[in-house]
Amino acid sequence: MTTPHTTTAWSVAPEAVTSADAAALWRAYHTEVSDRWYLLHEGRRTDPDELEREIAAGTGGGLAPPGGALLVARYDGAPAGTAGVRMVEEGVAELKRVFLLPACRGRGGAALLVAAAEGTARAMGARRMILDTRHDLVEARALYARLGYRETGRHNDEPYAEHWFTKDLTGP
Repeated sequence: MTTPHTTTAWSVAPEAVTSADAAALWRAYHTEVSDRWYLLHEGRRTDPDELEREIAAGTGGGLAPPGGALLVARYDGAPAGTAGVRMVEEGVAELKRVFLLPACRGRGGAALLVAAAEGTARAMGARRMILDTRHDLVEARALYARLGYRETGRHNDEPYAEHWFTKDLTGP
């Protein structure tokens, strides 16, 4: 693992996917992306029963050591966001669950989370990072482009993925 990343207000460190803070952030992440999809495609929020089933079914998704890690960002000590890394093949890591609570956005936390995830991936032996995202997550797509990720062709069969990105981790 890498050492924690810290700035004046922000800190980012590995945390178990089963921690209370990680679980609360998973709930916030899943609620937001699910509601966004349903509002865009069906004009409604996620059915509460469906949301509870999906949150409960959500696993660490390979975000536990030794093949993965979940990073939790804290802003002034309070849980604020997550980023996950998992190795998908030799030399290739996947970036997952990049998320900040709405009240913490616009303060540099997303770039700090992604940088910490890249450092973690390098420490795990990754030379390249890949990720997928949806078309409606325009903020995420802009973030990845700003951080040096380039859009590529499809690299998985995720049902909700519409954009795929990659970044070489061997450079400066």
